[in-house]
Amino acid sequence: MLNLTGITALGCITQPVSLEGLLFSFSDMEKRIIPSSGEKIPAIGLGTWQTFDVDNSEAERSALREVLSMLVNKGASVIDSSPMYGASETVVGDLISELKIRDKLFLATKVWTTGKDAGIRQMNESFQKMKTTTMDLMQVHNLTDVNTHLKTVRDWKAQKKIRYFGITHYTVSAYPELMRLIKNEKPDFVQFNYNISVRDAEKELLPLAKDKGVAVIINRPFEEGALFNSVKGKELPAWAKDYDINSWGQFFLKYIISHPAVTCAIPGTSKVNHLTDNLGAAIGKLPDEKGREKMKKHFDSL
Repeated sequence: MLNLTGITALGCITQPVSLEGLLFSFSDMEKRIIPSSGEKIPAIGLGTWQTFDVDNSEAERSALREVLSMLVNKGASVIDSSPMYGASETVVGDLISELKIRDKLFLATKVWTTGKDAGIRQMNESFQKMKTTTMDLMQVHNLTDVNTHLKTVRDWKAQKKIRYFGITHYTVSAYPELMRLIKNEKPDFVQFNYNISVRDAEKELLPLAKDKGVAVIINRPFEEGALFNSVKGKELPAWAKDYDINSWGQFFLKYIISHPAVTCAIPGTSKVNHLTDNLGAAIGKLPDEKGREKMKKHFDSL
């Protein structure tokens, strides 16, 4: 099997990408239901932290334009950003406007400031930067002034300025507060970290989200590239083919999206071949519980 190598979302970890995986048909991409509405979205999306924080040069933006074009061509739609991510919102907005693909996308961003008025200003700026009149999902980033902003986003949803609202964090230590808010506020979405190495969410957070009908977006699916270091130089197990897994990236992503509570995982990348490989995780057979246990045991043994 021929492999390509390149740079991951953080720009520093070499990630093998299987050419065989690139040959999949994307017509049957796995889609998941948003419980609060019944709408379906693809199970793999695109994160923009660091990867879309670039300048105005064509050299910087051309690769990202290809990534967004490929995302839509393959039938995916979810793009997640934040004011915290430097120029990412602006770059996303500029490129989707150039490509004229806004109507094919599920745009998600966040509010990351304190105070009601500051939050409103920041969210309005996000609309302008991302060149949209309606945001598909507005999230309270890292629970910053969460009670204040939840009131605003509820109002904005009622006014149809946003379609869904949510809460986010990226550390295990935030799980208790995320669970409290899921129980008391019932957001449409919750976003948090989860992967085959960091499985704490399986204990309570994922089951709670499923029980309460809250959609789940997963960040840090590759543990900031650390998972690829763990498998560097190692071959996929032969049985990975049973789940249509053709790369370690797909191995890690299929483990995540095979959990019944997960709606979408958002690996970030600025490379078209990585994006295509990542999207391949939403194609073909997903592991059942027995398969997930086998994946865990294999990874833990490496």
